[in-house]
Amino acid sequence: MSEVLARLARIIASRKGADPESSYVARLQTEGRDAILKKIGEEAAETMIAAKNGDPSAIVRETADLWFHTLVMLSDCGLSPDDVLAELERRFGTSGIEEKASRDKNR
Repeated sequence: MSEVLARLARIIASRKGADPESSYVARLQTEGRDAILKKIGEEAAETMIAAKNGDPSAIVRETADLWFHTLVMLSDCGLSPDDVLAELERRFGTSGIEEKASRDKNR
């Protein structure tokens, strides 16, 4: 895992139970999963708009915001970036079409 992702995941985890007045992550965690998920939706929309507009720096900034809030969600769910990376690793060597079909069968 990227050292940046690992470091950020540790910081996010350390904010559980922190004062929501002094920590944005603690405030999101206090507001609950719905607030975290709403923020991910907002950041995803902003990322799409940035990509549509084609501004590389805006795309990077908005993607960073999206990834950050996704890391907060993973932490809230008791998961880590390593869990996601392990799933991506598992998918290597499998076509996207085959992988999607296998998920559809398991539903």
